[in-house]
Amino acid sequence: MIVVGVHVVTVIVLVVVVVVVVVVVVVVVVIVVVLVVVLVVLVVVVVIVVVVVVVVAVVVVVVIVVVVVVVVIVVEGVHIVVVVVVVVVVALIVIVVVGVHVVVVVVVVVVVVVVVVVVVGALVVRIGVVCSCFIIPT
Repeated sequence: MIVVGVHVVTVIVLVVVVVVVVVVVVVVVVIVVVLVVVLVVLVVVVVIVVVVVVVVAVVVVVVIVVVVVVVVIVVEGVHIVVVVVVVVVVALIVIVVVGVHVVVVVVVVVVVVVVVVVVVGALVVRIGVVCSCFIIPT
């Protein structure tokens, strides 16, 4: 009778240990799967956000470049297109150094540069016209 009781207790202990081990393994597997799924979702979201921000930044820079080129060509002439290259380089440097999320800074900088270029260019043209009046033809 005692021997049978010991066997029953041993079987019960073994069953409890197996059940506990299975439950722990299942819980660990579920936690790992959930963490992996969350990590994958976060990575996908971050990639999508980065792609969208980069695309928006590129579109903004392209629009700025087109506007600057048109304004400079209309106001100053084609030979001042070098100014446009400088403006684009400055805008790209600002985007790289400050960060893509601060594209607004680039827009403000480019607008200020365009205004300064247009005003200074117009003054240079006017001064050139005035000075040419004083040149004595030979």
